[in-house]
Amino acid sequence: MSLAGFLATIVLLSFGIVVLYVLSIYFGFRRSSYKDASGNSFLKLLLDKGSYGEFLIFSALEKLNGHKRLLTNIYLPKGDDSTTEVDVVMIAETGIYVFESKNYSGWIFGDEKGKNWTQVFENKQKNHFYNPVWQNKGHISALKFATGLHNAELYKSYIVFSERCTLKKVNVDSPNVFVMKRGSLLRNVRLDIMSSPTVFKREQVDRIYVKLLEFSHADRSTKKAHIESIRSKIS
Repeated sequence: MSLAGFLATIVLLSFGIVVLYVLSIYFGFRRSSYKDASGNSFLKLLLDKGSYGEFLIFSALEKLNGHKRLLTNIYLPKGDDSTTEVDVVMIAETGIYVFESKNYSGWIFGDEKGKNWTQVFENKQKNHFYNPVWQNKGHISALKFATGLHNAELYKSYIVFSERCTLKKVNVDSPNVFVMKRGSLLRNVRLDIMSSPTVFKREQVDRIYVKLLEFSHADRSTKKAHIESIRSKIS
């Protein structure tokens, strides 16, 4: 085989692998109720890594047994007339599970008590990002206000990182706060559910879901205001 033929074969194989990968995502997207819950298209899923991370969490949680309701991309009001976006929420008979997706690569360093965490790449470049435990704590505060359920023990906070990263040194001690990579999410949530008491009846799960449903499918103006609010805090 000539060099040109060899290179053409490599290109075709690479293209075939990419096509198979995209098709696997597509069929998973079709099987999931993520589209209806989020309003996101398959194209957005492919082009936006944040949406893709949320989809992977959402579709994993769909595999859990028991009565549950799932929401994603809900925009909840805060006390200062702004909104906060919650990635994924699962309402189950054992509590309200709140998921913050971090589709990051590199090494991750962080402490629950520190304002910022650090992402370190192979070239030693560093990127600092807001403490996701604090971020999800804010989400839970907004959920308490929206649901009228203020008992902290009802809420479980999950910070879920991509498989592409390494949790190098992460310190978290608070109860009902969990930091993990996506590959161990399903196992950990199952264990959490098995070890947790029942706090809601099935009809209560549904009522909470209906109450939060009004905050999903945010219109463009709400999303724009949310993005501008985030940018103002960064600048």
